[in-house]
Amino acid sequence: MVKESGFVKEYIEEQSEDSVGWLNSILSYNGLTMTNQDKLWVIQQNLILDLAQQGSCVIVGRCADYILRDENILSVFIHADMEHRANRIVTEYGEREQSPQQRLNDKDRRRAAYYRFYTDMKWGKAQNYHLSLDSGKFGIDKCVDIIISAFQD
Repeated sequence: MVKESGFVKEYIEEQSEDSVGWLNSILSYNGLTMTNQDKLWVIQQNLILDLAQQGSCVIVGRCADYILRDENILSVFIHADMEHRANRIVTEYGEREQSPQQRLNDKDRRRAAYYRFYTDMKWGKAQNYHLSLDSGKFGIDKCVDIIISAFQD
């Protein structure tokens, strides 16, 4: 996306899938201007469609389930309870900035707003995906096995 957008990598990361501000919502809704966030959305859509047309791939997040809704895909949502998620970001990613639960709540809120803004659907709602798995219950490895099995069928 860096090459396609002309934006620096840090800006794209900052404006990732969990960043829709109220000003962006107002400007986009009124059609007054195409914000940088909207420009990134269009580029992201095109990249996801291009990747999917090249062959089998795995795309995590980025509203790919919505962008590819008319394609032959397997859309998966992986979730877990707060305790499992908080433990994972501490052990896997070394998260120490603030309360892991608070960081996850903030990130979930921003992701849900982004998803709703661009898809008009509810992020994480099981009906929006072909498969919804609880990684706290099954573990990551078992979730991978289930996804592979579902994909092969």
